Amino acid sequence: MFKGLIAGILLAVLLIAGGVYFYFSTGRAPVATKAPPMPFESKLAKMAQHAYLDRLPHPEPQVPADETNLLHGAKIYKENCAFCHGLPGEEKSAVAKGMYPEPPQLFHGAGVTDDEAWESYWKVENGIRLTGMPSLKDALTETQIWQVTVLVKNADKMSEAVRKELTAGTSTPMEMAMPSSKPAATKK
Repeated sequence: MFKGLIAGILLAVLLIAGGVYFYFSTGRAPVATKAPPMPFESKLAKMAQHAYLDRLPHPEPQVPADETNLLHGAKIYKENCAFCHGLPGEEKSAVAKGMYPEPPQLFHGAGVTDDEAWESYWKVENGIRLTGMPSLKDALTETQIWQVTVLVKNADKMSEAVRKELTAGTSTPMEMAMPSSKPAATKK
């Protein structure tokens, strides 16, 4: 009887593994950003992320959430984050609308103000696999990452000066992502 139970468990595991392989290898899994999610995709991804993050140390922000750091964070955010995560009072960019999962708009609604600062720091530093969120560890210093982190953590209570810094010169978000170019000279 014990051998039959073990054989049944092994057979079930093999059938499940074979079914998963068949699902992916025959092109049934959605790969387009506008396709509906796979069964349990969102739940499993969130569960894995929270389980992983819960194991990490939970450091306090290494910079205070004062006006100076929030202003620096706003400048860094505009250059590195706004194209996907948006700005106060602006619509989502075409890129943000076309991503799956769509990146949270950090100045619309709660954003990540309810997340712990260390969690946002980790996400900026390390990125999030299969979401489009890159690691900025090699692009920003630790201080700059903390400045962005305290900015988004305090997005619901920022001063008018910080809001102005975020919205100054942002009427065309595409220009932020594209190098400036001059039109070709016409021949006479």
